[in-house]
Amino acid sequence: MDTEERVRKGVAYFKEGYNCAQSVVMAFADYYGLDEAFAAHISGSFGGGIGRMRETCGTACGMFMLAGLEVKGDYPDQELKKKNYEVVQRLAADFKAQTGSIICKEL
Repeated sequence: MDTEERVRKGVAYFKEGYNCAQSVVMAFADYYGLDEAFAAHISGSFGGGIGRMRETCGTACGMFMLAGLEVKGDYPDQELKKKNYEVVQRLAADFKAQTGSIICKEL
């Protein structure tokens, strides 16, 4: 499945009533070998800018959750943690450059 198809899948989930974080994580669930229901549950708290507090965007949170699956290794390894944080910071900067913010209430 290409990126455009995953975007369409995420949009479809959102239109079905899933929150932003769920829509992102569920759109990639098959790619990471996650059960769709598990993906919905694990990301459910991050919608609406984390629990509808309108803080960090749920779409960004979903992306950050998936980034953690990309960084391979065993926790609590400090180098792994550092690498994961670097990836998240780069993704956040790219997201902010494209959207203007990573804060839900600003978007």
